[in-house]
Parts: sequence; C-alpha cells; structure tokens
Amino acid sequence: MTDSSNPGGINPEDLAAFLRQFMSSLPAGAESGVNWTLALKQAREIAGKDSISISDQSRKQIGDAVSIGSLWLNQATVIAELTIEPKLLSREVWVADAMALYQSLATPVATRMGDALSANFSQNIPPELAALMGTASQALKSAGSALFAMQLGQALGKLSSEVLSGGDIGLPIFQEQRAAFVPQNLAAFAASLDVEIGQLYIYLAVREMAHARLFKQSKWLREHVVSQIAKYASEITIDGERIGELAEGFDPNNPDDVRRIIDSGALIAERTEDQERALAQIETTLALIEGWVDAVTSEATKLLPKSAAISEAMRRRRATSGPAEQTFQALLGLEIRPRKLREAAHMWQAVGNELGIEKRDGLWGHPDLLPSATDISNPQSLIERLKSSSGPDSLDDEINKLLGN
Repeated sequence: MTDSSNPGGINPEDLAAFLRQFMSSLPAGAESGVNWTLALKQAREIAGKDSISISDQSRKQIGDAVSIGSLWLNQATVIAELTIEPKLLSREVWVADAMALYQSLATPVATRMGDALSANFSQNIPPELAALMGTASQALKSAGSALFAMQLGQALGKLSSEVLSGGDIGLPIFQEQRAAFVPQNLAAFAASLDVEIGQLYIYLAVREMAHARLFKQSKWLREHVVSQIAKYASEITIDGERIGELAEGFDPNNPDDVRRIIDSGALIAERTEDQERALAQIETTLALIEGWVDAVTSEATKLLPKSAAISEAMRRRRATSGPAEQTFQALLGLEIRPRKLREAAHMWQAVGNELGIEKRDGLWGHPDLLPSATDISNPQSLIERLKSSSGPDSLDDEINKLLGN
C-alpha cells in the first residue's frame, strides 16, 4: 500500500464526491456490519429459480449407490464408517446448510477488509474532509465487510446449481460429518457424460463418503483450514493509490461503478510475503485433502468398469474452474492448481502401496504429521522417512508426544 497524505494527489472535492457516492452505494443494514441474513436471502432467491424437488427415483438411486459404495470404501481405508444417514439436498437447502461454513470462511476476510478500508480513508483523507470522515467512520468500517457478504450471497446462489455433494467445495458443509448430495445437479452432470448413471452415482457416493469420513476422524481439520484463512486475512490492506485513481475518474452519472469496483476486489493491495506463505499453506492443505480422497476413491472403485472414465471427467471438471476453485478464488484470490492435486493423489497412492493404508491414513492423526509441499513433490523421501520409524506403534507414539501425553 502506498501511503499518501492525499491519495493520488487529486482535488479534495473529487474525493468528497467519491466518498459520498461510496456511502450511498452501501446496501441497507451496512451500518451494522456484515448482513448475513440479506446474503442468505439473496443466495436462496438465486438457488430457488430453477430448483426442483427430489424424486423418489433419485432417492433410491443414491441410496443404492451409498450402500454399495460403503462396502467398497471399507476395503480402501481404515477410517471408520459414517454413523449418520446421507442427506439429500435441494439447491435451496444446500445454500441454507452451506451458509454457516461460508460465514466462518468469509468473516475474517470481510472483517479485515472493512477495517483496512476505514483505516486507509482515516489516514489519507485531506484535512478539509475530516468532518465528513468523522460522520462516515463507522459506516466505512462496515462497508467492505457488508459488500463482501453481498458478493458472497450472489456467489453461493450461483454455486448451488453446480455442486454435486456436501464436500464438493473441498470442505464439508456440516460440523457433524455426514455425506450429502444434490440430486438435481447429479442428474445434470450424469446427462453430460456417456456413462451409465448407476456407475456414476457409486463413484460419486464413494468420493463423498471418503471426504466425510476423513473430516469425521480428523475433527481438527476443518478448523485448521479456517484458521489458515484467518491468518491470510489478517494481512489484507487497501491500495491508497487505487482509491485516488478511482476518485479522480469517478463519474457521478454512473454510481453503480462504485459497488462494481469494490465487489471486484480492485481496492485490495497486492499480497504481502506473509500472505503468499499463508496461501501456499492453504493450497497445500486443500491439495492433501483432495488428493487423499482421489487416491482412496480410485482404490475403492477399481472394479467399477467406467471408473477411469468418470475419474477423468472429474479431473476435467476440476481443471475448468470447478466449484472449489471458483469459491476460494472469489474469497481469497486462491487458485488451486490441478497439477498439485494430482501430485498429492500420487503421493497418497505411493504411501499406501509402500507402507499400507493404515500408516497412510494415520498421517491424518495430527496437523504436525501431515505431509508438506515438499513431500507432495517428492513422495519417496516421505516414504523413506516413514519407513525409518521404529516399530508398529511409532505413529501412535508420535501423536501422543504432540499431544503432550
């Protein structure tokens, strides 16, 4: 961020006009902070436009796939079965159930955006506008977070037509882990592939249950990712020069430009080195999660005739900015590279083949046991390190040491 006593060196009257229009562009309720109720309302309205009810046929197809998939998954992982029945979601219900997760992900970012926006204006406002700033201070502090919530509501509504399951975005939408499916979107995805629908549903059921099992066992994992995102958010700053440029070119006849600019993230300064490191940690964790799910699903569905074709279709879906990529990119500017996910899946497969699935799955026992980005790139080094562990109970011993037992 560039510090300046007068952002962009512009006329104070131009900045005052921009500031007043900025204030008037805020949604109702902005003065009280993030309006999550309005965000949820927006998301549900978008989701409900083309939403259809769940048919009995879909319930049976998914139920049969879950029954078969559970048995196959038991052979591919030592992580225990789920104890709660899967939940079938309409698009509107998915939005309602997913909002709590997105709120926990977005709140640190939204709050920091609001604080950074208020601080930037307070520090850089010309003296002649101090009175205006004094009356606007609290609303400015809420502005970034309020608009962020509005943007999130729109993104969630659009995402509801794409997600296939509860874990499709990379993190589970439920605190109490259970599998979940969006039958309307499953059917649309099946229609786009030349694959028998029963096989597709089994494959996707295995994926979803593997994901839910992982988070059920590693109860720390969900909060681990959320805390990494909060660490990233703590470094968000606003670009003072950019504010000056926007105010200088501001056209009072196009007031919607203000909201569009804020929604686009154009006011956020370039990432700091700490943010780059935080984003790298988030990317690694998400790659480890998705890579493990890929590896376990591949093993569990190896007898499924179309498993390879379905797996390739899922990779193509991911490579063309799937739901997880779009969501995290909108929230954080975080791009999850498919290459890293494939490397992570290869690493988990190699560890399982060399050391067995029990030792592989045991690495999820504590965050300090998780493989690093270097391990993803060089799985053989990880395997050799794990082989050097002494005795069959060494992993349990390491976990106990980490927990101070």
